Amino acid sequence: MIYYVNQNGPREGDGSMERPFRHISDAAKLAQPGDEVVVFPGVYRECVSPANGGTEDARIVYRSAEPLGAVITGAEVVTGWQPYQGDVWMVRVNNGVFGSYNPYTTEVYGDWYFAPSVRHTGAVYFDDRAMYEAETMEECLAGEVYAPSWEPEYSVYKWFAVQDGGDTVIYANFKGADPNGHCTEINVRRRCFFPEETGRGYITFSGFKVEKAATTWAPPAAFQDGMVGPHWSRGWIIEDCDISHSKCCGISLGKYYDPENDHYFTTRHLKSPTQMERDAVCRGQYHGWLKEKIGSHIVRRCHIHHCEQTGIVGRMGAVFSLIENNHIHHINNMQELGGAEISGIKLHAAIDVTIRRNHIHHCTMGIWCDWQAQGTRLSQNLLHHNERPACCEWAEGGMESQDIFVEVSHGPTLIDNNIMLSRVSLRFATQGAALVHNLMTGTFTCVGGGTGMRYTPYHIRHRTEVAGFMTFQHGDDRFYNNVFVQARPADMPIRRGDPGEKESVVGTWQFDEYPTYDEWISWYDLDVARPDMGKLAEYHERRHLPVWAAGNAYFAGAKAWQHETDRLVSPEQVSVELVERDGHTYVKTNLFDVMGDYAAGIVNSDILGNAFEPDQRFERPDGSAITFDRDYFGNHRGLRAAPGPFASKESLEAAVW
Repeated sequence: MIYYVNQNGPREGDGSMERPFRHISDAAKLAQPGDEVVVFPGVYRECVSPANGGTEDARIVYRSAEPLGAVITGAEVVTGWQPYQGDVWMVRVNNGVFGSYNPYTTEVYGDWYFAPSVRHTGAVYFDDRAMYEAETMEECLAGEVYAPSWEPEYSVYKWFAVQDGGDTVIYANFKGADPNGHCTEINVRRRCFFPEETGRGYITFSGFKVEKAATTWAPPAAFQDGMVGPHWSRGWIIEDCDISHSKCCGISLGKYYDPENDHYFTTRHLKSPTQMERDAVCRGQYHGWLKEKIGSHIVRRCHIHHCEQTGIVGRMGAVFSLIENNHIHHINNMQELGGAEISGIKLHAAIDVTIRRNHIHHCTMGIWCDWQAQGTRLSQNLLHHNERPACCEWAEGGMESQDIFVEVSHGPTLIDNNIMLSRVSLRFATQGAALVHNLMTGTFTCVGGGTGMRYTPYHIRHRTEVAGFMTFQHGDDRFYNNVFVQARPADMPIRRGDPGEKESVVGTWQFDEYPTYDEWISWYDLDVARPDMGKLAEYHERRHLPVWAAGNAYFAGAKAWQHETDRLVSPEQVSVELVERDGHTYVKTNLFDVMGDYAAGIVNSDILGNAFEPDQRFERPDGSAITFDRDYFGNHRGLRAAPGPFASKESLEAAVW
């Protein structure tokens, strides 16, 4: 059955073409497996909670009749502004409009939130741009630049709210403009399209514009909020949507609400938040965290931007999912929020998740795979300008910036055929990673560090069931057929307080102290009947795991791992530039002119081997082997492969985005 929705329909519609519903929520109460909800253009100011899910063979489809024509928003237009003082205007909003959730009394806070708890989930939008929240009336009146902002020229637009009886009184500095002559909106609803109950699977959400909601902070051991999301279910498809201006997260593929383990550290101050994450993994099994029930979502061809925590977030609920062909940018640029859950994409337990062909830029961080990046594959992504611009100061609670961060995972984590052009390519607080055919103009940071005494789980291959827990020795990493370019001065500071020392140098050289496989295996008494267990403990507690490297090319001062023999090292400068033309992005580079005819062998899963702790091969989610004979564009590489993500100079004639 097809239900139709048109905001200009009759007062008492029945969902037919002749008498459509006026609200999406009316159709969402009735839609059953196999049904479709077609929404005509208009602005729908509601929070849609689908009452039912579909099945694998009979999905429920919600579709905008015209691409991006149907807008679901968590905001309401505000009129009746009155002059207050100087450039500041004020308006009174009766709290009845908020129901049980007032965004102007609800603070952004929780586990892993490091910024001062002074921001609220509410927001004021002036001609579709979020204004900055002032901490005091004096700050609102002054309307001065917020120094950590990535857009300082706009940070002078401020708002401030107080409670007065049954009203929220909002003050806003519009810098000489009359807000009554502009589109001014405020957050009213917490979410836009998100089932209240878990287990509403197999829903397709296609072609909508979703914007402006008062979402809450979404750390990994708490309920993970988002403007759009499946809420702990299976088989959603979110496609061709424009998702923007969430106070925290745009799309949530994340965790359900568990009252016994929700912001536990923040509310009780007892167990560490790291311990609560371990608890969340184990409790998740009790709450249905199985391949047959959770995950296997698809997020594709979406435009996700101007959210202040993440574009896509997920703890456990994203397993076995595919995130592809999305454009994600300008995440956390206001720098009003700060903590360890901020990134263009931030996933915990991205088991068998493939993140490919995405364009991610101008984010505090590009992709962050935290814990259990087992079977995770990051492939054919374009990442650049994921770094704090020179114009702004460090925000309290702010995070380090890089294109990719893999943290406290035992692997196998596969990073192949990516273009990484930010100041830091990869933060390496992990083990069991393989980098194959990437182009990197940034450095590695945190090599051998950032894990402390944390022990994290690994899983039965291609399943969610826990196989064990372990701390980190670091290493167990592979580097094949990559291109490393020292594109910036080697003494350029890359981190807060960094004087510009060794970590600014690009390349694999930071693994110089790590053994080769032959050296590592020689430490073990494999040929004796009764090996020394005490000796084994020494190697497991105080020695790094081995590293493999071959076929990499290093330019303009980038340095190689000392044990790599099959490599190209050249002092010549390689330029890499992104060029915009006719709405597309191209790479302009002299790489092939400098590299000449140097080529390496074709890499496959058997060459990469198994990640040590889970004893799992670098392979596809279905267990089949990978041969890296296709480049960033999908072109065939032939018998020999040029290092980097491009098969040939001719392939660069195609747009990278």
